[in-house]
Amino acid sequence: MAGVEAIQHLTNQLSRLPGVGKKTAQRLAFHIVSMPEDEVRELAVSIFNGKKKVHYCPVCGNFTDVDPCAICADPKRRHDIVCVVRDARDVNALERMREFDGLYHVLGGVISPMDGVGPDDIRIRELMSRLASGEITEVVLATNPDVEGEATAAYISRLIKPMGVKVTRIAHGVPVGGELEYTDEVTLLRAFQGRTTL
Repeated sequence: MAGVEAIQHLTNQLSRLPGVGKKTAQRLAFHIVSMPEDEVRELAVSIFNGKKKVHYCPVCGNFTDVDPCAICADPKRRHDIVCVVRDARDVNALERMREFDGLYHVLGGVISPMDGVGPDDIRIRELMSRLASGEITEVVLATNPDVEGEATAAYISRLIKPMGVKVTRIAHGVPVGGELEYTDEVTLLRAFQGRTTL
């Protein structure tokens, strides 16, 4: 019975991870207990070390295990343009694109009065400190196109514009392969407003 309780406990712990339901957690638990002991130990050590060694970059706020992070320290990247994102996952998404060669600023959230999150609760002050150096000439606002992301982008834009720094917003619209018939009105409006000349 002790083995069943151990698997149930492991399943419960795994199901606490985002995107992992009970069935997936159970499948993972059974897989883990059937793995060789040295592989399980390596997995456990990797999880522990990830939590212990990874921290926020003191410059951009991205996850890193060195100071500053590899992106901030890269001399090949443009240091005059900063892309502002909600969290580290957004940095990963933009880096997969392999088109942006500037730096990032991770806010660590978005303004959300309903959740009790105001401008002082995210890393806007740190962004303004970075802009005070005068080296940055453009800020790209890449927050999500939802209510909180739009409010955050508008707030930051109002703060930055008087500084004479160019502020841009990533385009939002109909996804490739999407059908207009099934696209919501806000997305269609953004797509229409962001139309380009051919």
